[in-house]
Amino acid sequence: MSDPLPTADAKVAIPASLQRQLAEFQRKLWRTKVLEAVAAGAIGLLVSFLVVYALDRVWQTPGVVRLAILLLGVLIFAGFGPWWLHRWVWKHRREDELARLISKRYPGLGDRLLGVIELQQAKGGEGHSARLRMAAMDAVAAEVERRQLDGALPPPQHKKWLLTAGGLLALTTGVFLVSPRSGRNALVRWLLPFSKTERYTFTRLAHPPMKLAVPYGEPLSVKLTLAKDSDQHPGHATGRYDLQQVTKADLIGDSYVFRFPGQQEKGTIVFKIGDLRHSMFIEPVQRPSVESVIAHVIPPDYLGIPERTVDLKLGGLSVVEGSRLKIELTTQRPLTAAVYGPLAGARAETAGELTIHGNVAVTPEIPVGREPFDIPFTWTDEFGMTGDSGFRVKVDALPDAAPTVYLQGIDRQKVLLPEETVDFELLSEDDFGVKLAGIEWKGEFTRPTDEKPAKGDLWLGKGGPEERRFSKNVAFSPAAFGIAPQRISLRGYSEDFLPGRGRVYSEPVTLYVLTRDEHAQMLKAQFDKNVSELEDLARRETDLFDENKRLEKLKGEELQTQENREKLLGQERAEGESTQRMEDLKERMEKLMQDSARNGGIDKQTLQKMAESLRSMQELSEKDLPEVEGKLGDSADPSSTPEKTSKDLAEGVEKQKKVLEKMQASIDSARDANKRFEAGTFVNRLKKAASEQDGIASTLVQAFSRILGVRQPLLDPSDQRRLVDVTKQQLNTAADVRWLQEDLAHYFARTQMEPFREILDAMRQEKIDVGLDDLTKELQVNHSFQATDHAKRWAGKLNEWAGKLEGKIAGDQGAGGGGGSPQSAEDEDFEFMLRVMKMVQTEQDLRARTRALEQLRRSAENSMKP
Repeated sequence: MSDPLPTADAKVAIPASLQRQLAEFQRKLWRTKVLEAVAAGAIGLLVSFLVVYALDRVWQTPGVVRLAILLLGVLIFAGFGPWWLHRWVWKHRREDELARLISKRYPGLGDRLLGVIELQQAKGGEGHSARLRMAAMDAVAAEVERRQLDGALPPPQHKKWLLTAGGLLALTTGVFLVSPRSGRNALVRWLLPFSKTERYTFTRLAHPPMKLAVPYGEPLSVKLTLAKDSDQHPGHATGRYDLQQVTKADLIGDSYVFRFPGQQEKGTIVFKIGDLRHSMFIEPVQRPSVESVIAHVIPPDYLGIPERTVDLKLGGLSVVEGSRLKIELTTQRPLTAAVYGPLAGARAETAGELTIHGNVAVTPEIPVGREPFDIPFTWTDEFGMTGDSGFRVKVDALPDAAPTVYLQGIDRQKVLLPEETVDFELLSEDDFGVKLAGIEWKGEFTRPTDEKPAKGDLWLGKGGPEERRFSKNVAFSPAAFGIAPQRISLRGYSEDFLPGRGRVYSEPVTLYVLTRDEHAQMLKAQFDKNVSELEDLARRETDLFDENKRLEKLKGEELQTQENREKLLGQERAEGESTQRMEDLKERMEKLMQDSARNGGIDKQTLQKMAESLRSMQELSEKDLPEVEGKLGDSADPSSTPEKTSKDLAEGVEKQKKVLEKMQASIDSARDANKRFEAGTFVNRLKKAASEQDGIASTLVQAFSRILGVRQPLLDPSDQRRLVDVTKQQLNTAADVRWLQEDLAHYFARTQMEPFREILDAMRQEKIDVGLDDLTKELQVNHSFQATDHAKRWAGKLNEWAGKLEGKIAGDQGAGGGGGSPQSAEDEDFEFMLRVMKMVQTEQDLRARTRALEQLRRSAENSMKP
């Protein structure tokens, strides 16, 4: 049974066979174009990646270029595919669109297909019956069925494009397989064009610097080392500094060393090593130098002085042993590293690092021993540049030297009476501070006595760690310290802060503290010397006077000859020497006069004669002799006329005559004083001998309990020594008494003064010389009791004779003053002056002793302080 026929208004369907053919055509079209779109997009992305990869092999592809390549690949993938699909898929969904595509290849068939599609869509009301439309469509369907529509498809490109995409994918895969790191690196740089990822090179360096500071003007050496993971190891490399000549370097080990000439301007070196292109910016700078060096010196604790800072401008310093040092270097640029050592010259070789704060580097504490040493330093600045390798600091280790102490303003030997005061200065110096200072004295008797020698010290003051110089004025008075006449060894002492050193002493000063009798004998000896020199000056002046008188006989013209003028000049110089000698003698006589007045045991007439002689010396040295010298100088003046020359010489001779008269008067007064002085010394010498005999007796009495009845070989060593000393003293006293007897005899022969004859006769009658010799023998065999009795007896006799002689001399001198007549005005004036002089001396001695006692009080108070 056949299908019912459609009505005229019914819609006629396209035959199934035709629909089937069109659907197959559409499927083939879509499949081909979709494959083409996918292949094209893949090609775009792969080509974009490979272009970046290829460019990176040649140069450091900029981010902008990589972005452009990426956008182009993405555009192909994201732009071309949709457009392609829109054109071939979206626009070929309906039968009429497919018919139009077919008509491009088969125009007739296509037109008929379009007609069938139009008939299928047309309605019966349009004048076409359904049967006729169906018959037409069947006819077209039969025609299509007889033909293949594949020929109407656009030329297919999908296989070629897919093959291309496959090839590019294979190439990309090969890149990742052959060099995964370069592939990953290119992928990152392709996907992230503005990332900081450096391009991958098969030649890789181990952390090459991008910027390098080099020494200014010095030959430049750059070392580049291949990384351990470098794929390639080119045997050669090149480098070029700006437009300068290319420098080549060979691979040695795993490094290239490029050497360039010294540079003074900034520039860039471009290195080419295989596929690597590396640029390095070069900045020539001066080497880091030291601007200042400071040493922080920490002294030993016992010195008690604070840390001090020393500016080492000369590169060296001296410090005491036991100190510690910290050296501070300040450079012109910040540092990254600094070391010191090893210490050259030190026993312990040490080295260490410095603590760095910017451009300041400080060493740890460096101990200072006994040996000097050098501290070498090396440092590296922020540019990796080293400083002067020869920089070093020289350290001299100084021992803590002992202090020095001096007594200044005092003679090495000095004679004085007990009440006199010696003023001097104690000076102590130490390199690291004086701790304390003072004086110390020790006495020694020059004759036997039962008294103990003086011994003591006086603490003058404390110093301090910073007080390197200690000075103190000292007033030393034997009477103030209770020191009897004896020989005193006086010295200063000082201590510093070094533990265990103790006192350091000055050179000793010897003070001879004399009795008045001993002092008078000393003055007599000095006076003898002064009188002798005065007489010698007078003889010299007489000789000069004779020569001047010989020259006076010449005429003026003769005096002006060269020879005689030289003689006059010689006379002038000789007169000047006499003036100077007289000035020196006058000063000694003034000192002798003062000491004689201080003694108190020298009679007034002797002092008066000394004063007369001194007055003449003063006039001679200050007026008379200079006038003679001046006249002789005028006579030798070459500008003078002959008449004036003769006149000046005559006046000089006349004045010189008066000088000789005054000299003789001064000598007469001095001789008279000396004779009186000598008479007075006999009393002192007798008293001194008596005192020594008393001292011998006292010494023996003190030792009676140990030496009486004991034979000398059995005595205690100390008693033996004491007995030997007493025997020696007795021998000296016996000799002094014999000399005294001879001097008395000579003096009486010269003066015929009766008191001296009486004493001399008494000494001879008593046979004192024999008695003293017997006393010596008794001491030698330790007949100490008899020796003591005889010593006391002779001491009494000597004192008796001294008293008689002293009384006789005083009586004779009083009678010589005029038999009780009133004193002259001149005598009264001198006596008044003498009293004033003694009062002044007494007051000065009192004040000086007060100063000495005040020093003693302060010393006692300070010694009690903790």
